[in-house]
Amino acid sequence: MKFNKNFKDSVFTKLFSDPDVLRELYCALGGVSLPSDVPVSINTLENVLYMDLYNDISFQIGGKLVVLIEHQSTINLNIALRLLLYVVKVLEKTVKGKSLYSTKQLLIPYPEFYVLYNGTEPYPDERILRLSDLFEKPQDLGVPEKDHPLLELEVKVININEGRNEAIVNRCKKLSEYSTFVATVRSFLNNFENKEEALKETVKYCQKHAILGEFLEIHGSEILNMLLTEWNWDDAKEVWQEEAREEGRAESIRDIAINLLAKGSAPEFIQEITGLDIETISKL
Repeated sequence: MKFNKNFKDSVFTKLFSDPDVLRELYCALGGVSLPSDVPVSINTLENVLYMDLYNDISFQIGGKLVVLIEHQSTINLNIALRLLLYVVKVLEKTVKGKSLYSTKQLLIPYPEFYVLYNGTEPYPDERILRLSDLFEKPQDLGVPEKDHPLLELEVKVININEGRNEAIVNRCKKLSEYSTFVATVRSFLNNFENKEEALKETVKYCQKHAILGEFLEIHGSEILNMLLTEWNWDDAKEVWQEEAREEGRAESIRDIAINLLAKGSAPEFIQEITGLDIETISKL
């Protein structure tokens, strides 16, 4: 089955792009309670920065701008920088038509950033990643260090794998079911040789056992296609990495990078696949 690397929706974005579900999820993550009539405005950007990850959600709620990402592999330590670039684009969209040169002060939504970790590698229940962790040390540059960074962005990483962070997960029924759903997908993939058959049986099992039951009943065939797309894309990445290892030559890695650039892949994604630094990729 062919996969589309620009495929935007994932099961995660499909499930949590419902404003009512998103409101409940935000309350669970933030440990807050909001009335059911608090509006949720989704403003996810299409094909920006996460073209190859395709599972970010950006929304406004109660005067806050929240960027939410599901991560199914090792957490990228540059995620705070990537989110900074992302939120700037969202804010550009938010203030469009307003004059930044007006003497009247503009008010912008209060930003919050979450990564929901769903990978198989061991990871703590929660972790804070900061933009300032990426800064060069002032003393190394020969200048005095400030009391605090003059530019900061914090990302809260929450492990939502089944059995982790139960206090958070249990506050949002859909998040709890989604964690179970992903664990079930992995279990069936381990027990079936045919991937497509495994995913079909996963959907049937979850429908039968009321795991995202109504959601799968409405979107069952669409969700199956999403799952096949996601897992085939993961397989493709593994094949490229294995080919590079087998060749053991810088030329083969550069060729992979060039091919990915020609197909429109983001530099950050190519860095993840090849291990090349961003400067080298930019030159290519």
